[in-house]
Amino acid sequence: MSASNLFGKALESAPDAIVIADAAGRILFANRRVLDVLGYDPAELLGRQIEVLLPQELRERHLSHRAGYMRQPRARPMGINLGLTALRKDGTQIPVEISLSPIEDGDRVLTATAIRDVTDRKRILQELQQAREAADRANLAKSRFLATASHDLRQPLQALALLNGSLRRMALDENQLEAVNQQERAVTTMSRLLNALLDISKLEAGVVRTAPVDFGVRSLFEDLRSEFAGLAASKGLQLEIEPGSLVVHSDPDLVGQVLRNLLANAIKYTSRGYVRLSARGDGLRVHFELRDTGIGIPPDKLPFIYDEFFQAGAAAADHREGYGLGLSIVRRIVTLLRLKLDICSDVGVGTCCTLELPAGRNAAHVSAAAVVAPAGTTRATQPQVLLVDDDSGVRNATALLLRVVGCRVFSAGSVSEAAEVAHGNPGIDVVLTDYHLGAGETGLDVIKQVRDILQRRCSAVLVTGDTSAAIQARAAEDIRLVSKPIRSDELLALIHELAPG
Repeated sequence: MSASNLFGKALESAPDAIVIADAAGRILFANRRVLDVLGYDPAELLGRQIEVLLPQELRERHLSHRAGYMRQPRARPMGINLGLTALRKDGTQIPVEISLSPIEDGDRVLTATAIRDVTDRKRILQELQQAREAADRANLAKSRFLATASHDLRQPLQALALLNGSLRRMALDENQLEAVNQQERAVTTMSRLLNALLDISKLEAGVVRTAPVDFGVRSLFEDLRSEFAGLAASKGLQLEIEPGSLVVHSDPDLVGQVLRNLLANAIKYTSRGYVRLSARGDGLRVHFELRDTGIGIPPDKLPFIYDEFFQAGAAAADHREGYGLGLSIVRRIVTLLRLKLDICSDVGVGTCCTLELPAGRNAAHVSAAAVVAPAGTTRATQPQVLLVDDDSGVRNATALLLRVVGCRVFSAGSVSEAAEVAHGNPGIDVVLTDYHLGAGETGLDVIKQVRDILQRRCSAVLVTGDTSAAIQARAAEDIRLVSKPIRSDELLALIHELAPG
């Protein structure tokens, strides 16, 4: 087979439509693919100007482009990122990619033009873009739903928790007290599950924002000791938390949430022995190590410990100690913070979790712990509390609890009602307000209005079911931010801490 025949067969078998034209733009050759791509029989194109393959509005401009190419002919794609189109015989336009290659033919230079129909590719890209936009809209809607759910779903739980706290402070016989205690355990379980589900949803939606700072390990560990000492003691476990003096750089709230979930899991699956939390550093990294003498995790189950609702060694229907969401939350937070978590375990021996964090540069300031008066402490004066919540159920439950322990309570459901109360009661000690109020108002509006009326910066507590960084950033340093549902004991301790007398 001669070289010319081989060349012709190669052009005919090419996957793209190929047209060869001379310097004047006359078509000298077209392969069989032009029929599929452009609708022309190859013979129909011979001798015609190549501009016939272009939309009418592009033909005049193409003449100058063609002349420019012939001055410096070289293999290259044509019109990168220009969104080229070709004109089919039936008058329809199609998106194309075009590549140009010069061919020397004796003393003349021809141009081979490869034309590829990219209609399917454009359609797929457009569908992907539409799917991406739909996903973005869905995420935005999910974020809005979560903001609403965080508030609305926690409202009835908040009312239940506060009513339970009021009942426990009333004169009850033994049976009544047991019923109230069982009610409290049920509310606590509901709160734990709701918080876990909302945490997972927020992390999945990408609405959780990190706020990394340098902070001391000692303060965090002391908080964990106070929080888990009673739980460990109730199971006869030895809780060992070595405070240390190291400093790490990360988001303290999210790191605290990781350690709380790990500690709760360790205590849950340990029936005897100890649970030990310690920290060590090498100058660049700090390693938190949590060891327990629990039941351990079988090797075949280790890959599944981060799955939602997975509980190693627990009956599927036994939800008294949780729903298997803790480690799922941990995995998402660790990924968000770009930390490293290793878990190793031996059945019957125990489990070791190691969390690696970057070391901090500056020692975090640790303030002295405030002395909090117990809920029943006698005070020299009766605390005056302005309570603001647009949900009458939560407002009434909170007011009842505060009155039971001797507070003087003024209730309001909006900014204007709160302002009216403030004008008539200049002795208000504490403003206790929900964040989300009706008609687009917020608790921050309440606090500002009341302080302006009283002409002093009275103590303020902002209660919210939305724990996003955006709300935390908006709250001033002299506003205490607490999350729903808050336990009655915690709320009363906070009020007694902030109220004078």
